Amino acid sequence: MPELPEVETTLRGLAPHLVGQTIADVVIRHPQLRWPVPHNLPKLLRGQTIRRLHRRAKYLLVEFDHGTLILHLGMSGSLRILPAKTPPEKHDHFDLVLADGKLMRLRDPRRFGAVLWHEGDAAQHPLLAALGPEPLERDFDAEHLYRATRNKTAAIKLVIMDNRVVVGVGNIYANEALFRAGIRPQLAAGKLSRERCAQLVREIRATLSDAIEKGGSTLRDFVNSDGKPGYFQQHYWVYGRAGEPCRRCGASIKQVKQGQRSSFYCPHCQR
Repeated sequence: MPELPEVETTLRGLAPHLVGQTIADVVIRHPQLRWPVPHNLPKLLRGQTIRRLHRRAKYLLVEFDHGTLILHLGMSGSLRILPAKTPPEKHDHFDLVLADGKLMRLRDPRRFGAVLWHEGDAAQHPLLAALGPEPLERDFDAEHLYRATRNKTAAIKLVIMDNRVVVGVGNIYANEALFRAGIRPQLAAGKLSRERCAQLVREIRATLSDAIEKGGSTLRDFVNSDGKPGYFQQHYWVYGRAGEPCRRCGASIKQVKQGQRSSFYCPHCQR
């Protein structure tokens, strides 16, 4: 599943092609994605200009003067910029056709992505209104994480993957950040000191920033907006490396299940 670094990589690839462009047409081939694609999008968007493109958690927000197009890549989606006359393939479900002769195309083999419309402040949309702070912004700091973890017996990995605590820290990057911070994923969140919360915040930021710089991770069907894969997976410390030697100390990487997800850690480097 594309996580925050993959969505941010997509955003950075799309923005130069989209911002300031006028919509010539909207093509909906398969309206049944995770939620139905609004049938009136062509009428709403033809002739309108894209004012801004930004991200909230794993959602891409395409802003117009009269509302916001909310996009989500789901389990296997990707957004690409292509020449407007590019023939669609089987899993190409949605196009924004631009007046400059290009289009943005949503490809989603599993149809678990989303194309939604919201008038007014997009931050008030039900999918966005209850989200926690962005991990790369000031609101997510050591004090915030310390307060969020007090008296919690839940494992720290599950807490940092909770979008009400902080958005966008998916399974891959939670594993990697916890290794870099020297914290076992099973540790009860309430046992973290302020100092360890500060260390974990730093490593979440650093892990996500490194992944964005490397174009994200290529898992299953993810590619970025120009069709190229990310390569952060070549730099994993622990994720997917059960039974392999730790790159830092040589101990065997362990794997456990937490919340129906696999967690990976080094029993020597993490405590």
